[in-house]
Amino acid sequence: FPLIFSFHPKLKFYKEWKFVFPALLITAAFFIIWDYFFTKWDVWNFNPKYLIGIYIAGMPVEEWMFFIFIPFSCIFIYHCLNIFFEKDRSVKFTKLINWCLLLILILAMLFCYNKMYTFTTAFFLFLYLLWLMIKKANPTGKFYRAYLVSQIPFLVVNGVLTSLPVVIYNNNENLGTRIYAIPAEDFFYSLLMLLMNISLMEFFKRKQNIQKVV
Repeated sequence: FPLIFSFHPKLKFYKEWKFVFPALLITAAFFIIWDYFFTKWDVWNFNPKYLIGIYIAGMPVEEWMFFIFIPFSCIFIYHCLNIFFEKDRSVKFTKLINWCLLLILILAMLFCYNKMYTFTTAFFLFLYLLWLMIKKANPTGKFYRAYLVSQIPFLVVNGVLTSLPVVIYNNNENLGTRIYAIPAEDFFYSLLMLLMNISLMEFFKRKQNIQKVV
């Protein structure tokens, strides 16, 4: 549906694809490498009962597709919300959200250093968020709005994947805290994935605008 509605005359999301797809590929490369090692180290694995049986570099083809289709759909949500609700009404709170998130991530790293999924997710999200703040490319209220809305389909889809389960988690490497059947770490994992995609997309857009001015 996001692909089809990309051509809607009001949305015209297809015009953003030249920024979207480079962001998708860069982010996907990072997460696929991460995913490869976590699968190899048995932090998680995949239930062959629900797979078609095609593997690339030891990971099911469905997992490779995940890092393109899911972020594409989430960026589409971000784009649509920006079209229909152009004004960012949460600018005053965004800086507070960013600093509170950094604090939570520091605590997660300190107290969960022996939980590989918890620590790694907190570590990468902390580094990337801090880097964006230093570069003054902080996540905006528009980003957090899109993230919150995207959690609705995330709860449905990931809830199914983890309850069947399609993805099997090693609870020795996470907190063991679940929302429905979803590990708590997945919410930060998805936050990082969406943040990387959208921040890179916005970077490519700014870069083109600067080139046009020059």
